[in-house]
Amino acid sequence: MSKKNVAQEYPPPGEEAYINDLAERLKAKIVKDNPTGIMRRDAHPKMHGVVKAEFIIEPNLPEQMQIGLFKEPKTYQAWIRFSNQDGSINPDIDRDIRGMAIKLMNVAGKKLQESEEDELTQDFILISTNVFVTKNVEEFDNLIKALTGSVLQKAAFFSTHWRVVWNLIKSMKKFANPLQIRYFSTTPYLFGNQAVKYTAIPQVTVVDKIPENPEDNFMRAAMKQQLEMGETTFDFAVQFQMDADSMPIEDPGKEWPETESPFIKIATIKILQQTFDNEVQNEFGENLSFSPWHSLPEHRPLGGINRARRVIYPFISKFRHQKNNVPVKEPTSWEI
Repeated sequence: MSKKNVAQEYPPPGEEAYINDLAERLKAKIVKDNPTGIMRRDAHPKMHGVVKAEFIIEPNLPEQMQIGLFKEPKTYQAWIRFSNQDGSINPDIDRDIRGMAIKLMNVAGKKLQESEEDELTQDFILISTNVFVTKNVEEFDNLIKALTGSVLQKAAFFSTHWRVVWNLIKSMKKFANPLQIRYFSTTPYLFGNQAVKYTAIPQVTVVDKIPENPEDNFMRAAMKQQLEMGETTFDFAVQFQMDADSMPIEDPGKEWPETESPFIKIATIKILQQTFDNEVQNEFGENLSFSPWHSLPEHRPLGGINRARRVIYPFISKFRHQKNNVPVKEPTSWEI
């Protein structure tokens, strides 16, 4: 019988030191990866596109699910940024994890990120795999240390962290179109007094294939073609934590079994028919900052990786924007 409670965090000792070390390590990685030009993100620097969308809360949700953002049927304007995770700008044919970062606007209420508590945005950070690569901040810090270190450091880490290797192998995939990928939060979040994970499930009838002789940016081209023809939708769903052992808060590297707790749809993401690939909008997407802590308290991020994000995301964003001589600014509408 587990002594742990659902929706409860259990921070390990020494975590803060690993968070601070990780922040400095990622900052150094950005400087090394961008010797010329602008300072890009340490992860997800290659953007396929940032697009206008609507986030439509489902009507008639069960009363126990009418919480925070989802307390009443409503449609929010949103920006969604699609990306490749790798810190380098590589051809889309390379195996990688892909990202879907959602920013809702005109969300009333105080937000959790202290420096931006009066902003009207709510973010959801999703990737194309259902588990995070590491179990905690210490392991993630050591992974980044190995990846940015010598061949011997890489060999020493990966030879002793087999689950990290397996999670990486499973998650690094090829895709044809960012609008046709299922995305996951991997990390848990409060939903009132319960804990959940999120997913976005594409609703497509004709699935694209990877081109035979793909150009470097064929995923952007696939997005452009699909959105010029019409709108596209995702189901946004939550999975409730049912058991603290089989569905842990502090280990996002472990899958929460859908057989134990299936995802339940709570909103529709409608990406509008549009043309998005222009210089102004691409620059806007480059300068946007996303954080799971751009959030109402009812949806507070949970677990060590999210506690690290609370420190690292604003630290990296401030550093990048200062270096690029661009103000940190949250959008309030589809106007750029």
